[in-house]
Amino acid sequence: QVQLVESGGGLVQPGGSLTLSCAASGSIFIINGLAWYRQAPGKQRELVAGITNSGNTNYGDSVKGRFTISRDNAMNTMYLQMNSLKLEDTAVYYCSMKGIGLDRKIFDSWGQGTQVTVSS
Repeated sequence: QVQLVESGGGLVQPGGSLTLSCAASGSIFIINGLAWYRQAPGKQRELVAGITNSGNTNYGDSVKGRFTISRDNAMNTMYLQMNSLKLEDTAVYYCSMKGIGLDRKIFDSWGQGTQVTVSS
């Protein structure tokens, strides 16, 4: 019942910046966690960044110091600010949300993915 819509992907030069957005809609009671993942062709999906209800964040080693995850106060939208982009950051980026719906059932929703390509 919970849907996520991503935007903000595109082509950027090395050293540049992009901001990804993920908007949530649906019958949400509680959001337990928000996260960004990415997957490059031929590679496994990896965690990029996560954020809890209390605002605690966690980042993958390869993006620490360069990427920042954030959310609005209502937790309806989350963002991934990406700075100092490198060629190896090229991947499809997915947002993820875990929580409890108004029906009191646990949900685990994913966005459709947005392509980020870092190239000269």
